[in-house]
Amino acid sequence: MTDSLGWRRKFGVIAPSTNTSVQPEFDAMRPIGVTNHFSRIVIPNMKIANDEDFNALIDTIRATIMEAVDSVMSAEPDYLVMGMSAETFWDGLEGSVELQRRIEARAGVKVAMGSDACRAALRTLGPDICRIAVITPYQPVGDRQVERFFNDCGYEVAKLKGLKCESPVAIAHVEERTLRDAIIELNDSSVDAIVQVGTNLAMARVAAMAEFWLDKPVVAINTATYWWALRQNGIQDRVQGFGALLERH
Repeated sequence: MTDSLGWRRKFGVIAPSTNTSVQPEFDAMRPIGVTNHFSRIVIPNMKIANDEDFNALIDTIRATIMEAVDSVMSAEPDYLVMGMSAETFWDGLEGSVELQRRIEARAGVKVAMGSDACRAALRTLGPDICRIAVITPYQPVGDRQVERFFNDCGYEVAKLKGLKCESPVAIAHVEERTLRDAIIELNDSSVDAIVQVGTNLAMARVAAMAEFWLDKPVVAINTATYWWALRQNGIQDRVQGFGALLERH
């Protein structure tokens, strides 16, 4: 039997319990016949003031992530989508590949991760993209992991702005004008593309506007991840309002 609402695909989505941005952004991009089913990685809204605190957050996520996978798989989704990003960049490309292997082995279905999605987005948006600028909500230890991943993939991170958000919930409090200002600060003629990571930063709408005005790729991780999930499942619908990835590719 086919699901009556998710007759094209049922996506299981894994996100931290503190994340309030990825669910509405994913739902806004959802084509008819595709449904999103969220499972939460239960974590406290812990204080994040330094690298030690950020490492503790990552450890907390690692301790409960597979429980979230098990929970959502009881709905028998066709595919998993990672609605969290820091862990997908950890330990560079090798670490990303290993995380994907472990999650797919646990779930028994394929998974789209933010790290892979950003890489695929950059390849799709421009074969000549070499130098990128990155926006994160992280502490420096997280920023270094993101930079390592992109370096492993052959990109030079020319500039990076870490917003150092004070807690997981506070990431969603970052205003659109703050994100706009970060894009303006990082942009110059030497940068081929701008990438935002951190799924609780609500940047999908801002990235689409910035991409139009700057006339260069501006990749929001939630847009890239949901685009990648759709395309990996053979769903080619064009969705307006979220930039070139969903509108043209």
